[in-house]
Amino acid sequence: MANPAGRKIFMTLVMTVLLAGACDDEPDRIIPYVPVSFFVDLNIVNDLNVAGNSVYFAGPGYSGVLIYCAEPYQEYYAFDAACTYDFLSGCKVRSGVKDTNPGGPIGTCSCCGSQFLLMGGASPVKGPATYSLQQYHVSVMNNTLRVYN
Repeated sequence: MANPAGRKIFMTLVMTVLLAGACDDEPDRIIPYVPVSFFVDLNIVNDLNVAGNSVYFAGPGYSGVLIYCAEPYQEYYAFDAACTYDFLSGCKVRSGVKDTNPGGPIGTCSCCGSQFLLMGGASPVKGPATYSLQQYHVSVMNNTLRVYN
């Protein structure tokens, strides 16, 4: 029969490994998970070639995706447009006056008026929202952006 102390250590080690593998890298998610994977051709969406501009894309994500250009062809940020204050109401965060006009570094919720700084992590700068927007990954390949989660 095996050593009971050795078995206890072995089981503790196995449980630790299993629990560590169960943790994911994303912080607690406010916005429901939706698979996101799309490409943006910077030759067509010229507004994203100017630092400080942001553009809203209606199709992907939970409520569309806002992409902010920090440094053309180098640094971009993408966020779900669902407001973290009340995403169930269908409120969207936009940065331009209209969907067709590029916006700037501040996104504003159309319902509650919360404002988010689109640089970095899209943290709220004006309430009532207290959580940052859901962020997506962006990679730059030649003149194309890939946005994904």
